[in-house]
Amino acid sequence: MQVTQVRSLSSGLIFAVLSAVSFGMSGPFARALQDTGWSSGAAVTVRIALGAAALLGPAVWALRGRWRTLISGRTQAALVAYGFIAVAVPQLCYFYAVSTLDVGVALLIEYTSPVAVVAWMWFRHGQAPTRLTFLGALIAAAGLMLVLQLFGTVSLDAAGVAWAVGAMIGAAGYFVMSGHATTELPAIAMAALGLTYAAVILGAAGLVGVLPMTASTADVALSGHRLGWWVPVVALGLLTAAVAYATGIAAIRRLGPRLASFVALTEVLAAIVAAWVMLDQVPERLQLVGGALVLAGVIVVKLGERPAVEDTVALG
Repeated sequence: MQVTQVRSLSSGLIFAVLSAVSFGMSGPFARALQDTGWSSGAAVTVRIALGAAALLGPAVWALRGRWRTLISGRTQAALVAYGFIAVAVPQLCYFYAVSTLDVGVALLIEYTSPVAVVAWMWFRHGQAPTRLTFLGALIAAAGLMLVLQLFGTVSLDAAGVAWAVGAMIGAAGYFVMSGHATTELPAIAMAALGLTYAAVILGAAGLVGVLPMTASTADVALSGHRLGWWVPVVALGLLTAAVAYATGIAAIRRLGPRLASFVALTEVLAAIVAAWVMLDQVPERLQLVGGALVLAGVIVVKLGERPAVEDTVALG
């Protein structure tokens, strides 16, 4: 392996872990706001808008000399699609999911998305999964049944589960679209513009009354302390949006969608720990066993996949 490839792999892994940990903090911060009267739509819109604002300056700097790429109709169409499918849909669905489900449960459902990525690669690019991949999918499915308590005494909110499945589909779109090679935009620019389009889409939905928008200035409860409402708002915008998306795209462009989605599983651990510390949410023992099976299944899925073009091309 060449030195440049090793550096790209190393930096990609660092970016992927940083992105996963940053994303993992979004659920607890959002739930803290929701408990004081914030709607899911308002929380996710503010988060994405602040993230976009924080990244616009660096994006303008990164785009110097590349403005022709930006004004391309194809690039704009890709950015609108990215903002809607890869940003607005998964984040809105996830915030709705955590409003009725524990953060860890919602995220474990969402993070069966690597299985969906494999299905998409099979359907779109003809990359048929191996027997090991099928085995991994079965293990993940068994774990998901335990997470959902299908055979237990705990009843989960059906709407919350449906929203989490929507987040899973959107997350799969995020991994695939972030690694797409048809755009020459720098990672920071793609993140900033994708967040901007997502904020515009969600804001427009709020203005016409399609998406409920309510907010509160009441203090929030985090880690047993009362904090001002602006603390989780700023954290959502800067840490869990600006940092998470910029580093996530940079990771995917270095590692490819499959490997990046594998490393991103560390988000599950980060989210469960954050929910425990910040919200005192601890999954049931059976759900923890199911979560371990979900993660094990996804790992087997990844190990069973053959190397693909998307995994080996460094996109910058």
